[in-house]
Amino acid sequence: MVDQTKVKEAVRLLLEGIGVDVNREGLRETPERIARMYEQIFAGMEEDAAAHLSKTFAVASNEIVMVKDITFYSICEHHLMPFYGKAHIAYLPDGKVVGLSKLARTVEVYARRPQIQEQMTIQIVEAVMEHLKPQGVMVLLEAEHMCMTMRGVEKPGSRTVTMASRGCFQEKPELQELFFRMLGDSKIQDQNNI
Repeated sequence: MVDQTKVKEAVRLLLEGIGVDVNREGLRETPERIARMYEQIFAGMEEDAAAHLSKTFAVASNEIVMVKDITFYSICEHHLMPFYGKAHIAYLPDGKVVGLSKLARTVEVYARRPQIQEQMTIQIVEAVMEHLKPQGVMVLLEAEHMCMTMRGVEKPGSRTVTMASRGCFQEKPELQELFFRMLGDSKIQDQNNI
């Protein structure tokens, strides 16, 4: 739960620290606005992926399920700046599947907290593996990080790609190849071959 009082005070101190007049008309309500915004963008702190992945449906055949291009927005825990991009998730069921929107909700659980992309990728793949118990799962995230584009090296348009796999996707290279074919992005395939 976001402590509104602490956030408002911290924002006031930050604004004073960078040398602006916190009583100026445009800034007077900024601490309150940011405190309300943090309720939304850090909502994942209070959520558990199990809530989204626990309701499953039996299936007669076990074919790959993929949801790609799941848009996400997160906040880098190192600089408290946004990073945003797309998540792609595939899994090979073992007799049961989950509603497709639940995979997108799982991405949101982990995106809506102070985070690093590398850890978020692992959290998603492990949550799907633990709660769905599929034969295997593969997750790929591609994102642009404002801490690289707006500050530091200032390289807008650069993407960071992270990937994690478990079960049969980790053990069988042909399933990883199928994942990339289904994803249909030759740029990512080329990066995987570097």
